[in-house]
Amino acid sequence: MKLSKIDLHMHSTVSDGTDTPLMLLERAISSGLLLFSLTDHDAISGNREILSGLKALGRKSSAPHSLPCFITGVEFSCRDEFGKYHILGYGFDPDHPAINEVVETGHNHRITLMKERIDFLRNEFSVEIADEEEKELFSLSNPGKPHLARLLFSKGYCRTKDEAFDNFLNKIPEKNRYLRPETAIEGITNAGGRAVLAHPFYGASAEWICGQKLEDRVKRLKDLGLSGLECFHSDLTYENTKEVLSLAEKYDLLITAGSDYHGDNKDITLGTISKEETPYTDAFSKGDINHLPERIMRFLEAIR
Repeated sequence: MKLSKIDLHMHSTVSDGTDTPLMLLERAISSGLLLFSLTDHDAISGNREILSGLKALGRKSSAPHSLPCFITGVEFSCRDEFGKYHILGYGFDPDHPAINEVVETGHNHRITLMKERIDFLRNEFSVEIADEEEKELFSLSNPGKPHLARLLFSKGYCRTKDEAFDNFLNKIPEKNRYLRPETAIEGITNAGGRAVLAHPFYGASAEWICGQKLEDRVKRLKDLGLSGLECFHSDLTYENTKEVLSLAEKYDLLITAGSDYHGDNKDITLGTISKEETPYTDAFSKGDINHLPERIMRFLEAIR
């Protein structure tokens, strides 16, 4: 599979990736990315690190124009009475109070969820988590399930991280400790950004949403202020992509493309934005903006 020169969905150690923000900047440069965004879960501090890193490199570089363009990004975990969503935000001012208020709320939800998950593992599965291990988890910027999976694996409770999810983490009852999608969308737009539905087919846990249910979800979120759909993603086939491209056309939504790179936590390479080739593969791999989908060009114009 040819790799894209555009990747608008990736995670750092600020959330559940294994590369620091500056390591991601180095990877973006070495991978030949022309345009990228850091979309940590419920966190935006990594954006400031990358912006500072790019500024420093621009001062030092003899050819600053060879550096990739960066778009501020975030991914909010959301839930309401209709289901679970991941809402991406792009092009916002990371210092704006509106986005920072949503980030703080999302972070607090994550901390509460982590406490409840640790209690459940101890009470229901007799998992032994030492005080120092718990302290280390809460020292992380945004602790989540992947961090617990790594801990369970390291302590020998499972043979793989996937098994940690199947045998333990996915059995923890979901509690409504999430942002509502309209809260995330409002915070993003009030900070000057655009809100995009990440990997649109994903629901809660292993739920796969498609057809009329997906269309109903897209229409409802559009009414709440959603600007776009992530039509190209490392988990999507060409048929999946065609379905969401059709919805983007029908509801006049912008489109984006991202790998959902997590470093060593997921087997995904930076720049992988599809499971299989599409008619746009060559344009993405060459960074040929003249042959990319028109709605991704409109997205880029909208966030400039």
